Amino acid sequence: MIDVADRAVIHRASLDDAAGTRLPTGAALPDGIAPLTDIPVAPWRALAERAIEPNGYYLPDWELAVNAYASGRTGASALCAWNETPLVPDGVARLIGLLPVISMWRAYRIPLPALASASPYGTLCTPLLDRDVACDAVIRMLAQARNAGAHALILRDVSLNGAAMKAITEVLRQGGLRPRVLQSHARACLDARRDADELLRNALGGKKLKELRRQRNRLAEHGAVRFDVARTPDAVAAAIETFLALEASGWKARRGTALKQDDGDAGFVRRATTGLAASGQCEIVTLHAGATPVAAAIVLRHQDRAFYFKLGVDERFAKFSPGVQLTLELTRHLCASAVIATADSTASADHPMINPIWRGRLKIGDVLIPLRPRDPLVSLIHAALATRRLVREFARHMVHLIREIKSSRTRSATF
Repeated sequence: MIDVADRAVIHRASLDDAAGTRLPTGAALPDGIAPLTDIPVAPWRALAERAIEPNGYYLPDWELAVNAYASGRTGASALCAWNETPLVPDGVARLIGLLPVISMWRAYRIPLPALASASPYGTLCTPLLDRDVACDAVIRMLAQARNAGAHALILRDVSLNGAAMKAITEVLRQGGLRPRVLQSHARACLDARRDADELLRNALGGKKLKELRRQRNRLAEHGAVRFDVARTPDAVAAAIETFLALEASGWKARRGTALKQDDGDAGFVRRATTGLAASGQCEIVTLHAGATPVAAAIVLRHQDRAFYFKLGVDERFAKFSPGVQLTLELTRHLCASAVIATADSTASADHPMINPIWRGRLKIGDVLIPLRPRDPLVSLIHAALATRRLVREFARHMVHLIREIKSSRTRSATF
């Protein structure tokens, strides 16, 4: 069964099986499931511009950097759908759908024949679908997964109410199938079309804003407070080093999860941010007190949406809430944009910092997509995933309990 699961990622569907997809004569383009690195970048970028729903983490400069460097996330494959009409000027077929994938074994260590969306480091795996032929793209991609031997497709961290999921649901409905939501949660987002000051007053209230202004004034005693935005590749290349240093100076470093602590992760984020900056799709925002950077964050842009990737702070200034102060400035920056309509926090549910500030909510979840009617293996895959989730939740609860016990004992020992 492990062999079947692994072959599901590397087997390429035949020309006829892949919903009639055919490439122009002489074109050396992948059809069906292929290594992610085989997808030509130019058609991928063109698809991203036409995507029915934005996803900054599946932009080629980001995802290819993840695939090349990020620890545990390299070597992904892709479901891709091509439509040779109309041809783009260089004679290459038009890419109309793309989803990076890995085997279920690699994603979950479960030896069953299914594919899962590949983790792009950010918590969003919504596939890129051409807005003009979204359902056609879905039909072709599901056929490719089916012909490769998969019995199900697992979309992890997908926007449940988004246009891409609606297209997938409609295709399944027409085939007498329906998606199964494995888990869901709501996470913070920003309506950037609103006035920033009004939005922040409504979200935080006058008393909290007054306290934050007091903290900012205290921070200014260490030097004039300024908010910088790095946009060009050179500026982003310099700012990413500041971000990496800040992130590696605090609790993430103590837990061993800072990007700079892993050469592969650091390499990925350096390449991805500078690559996207060249097309205006990445900014690094930094809050300074005088010459000292106290907080920095990476923000991606795709179409009319921004994605708040990661935040790093100097914990020596913790009493001034540097992460919150940066987020307030970022909120004003995004609301002032003529392009950005919404911003996805890409944070966990009930995040204590961002949730009180960005009061909008996006419904995110994992979805099991059956590929054949009345397939008993789909129920087995569903049950295996549910069992794994219960085991992980129990283990997480025990870890938290142990940490609380240790913390309680430490506090008791100090009195």
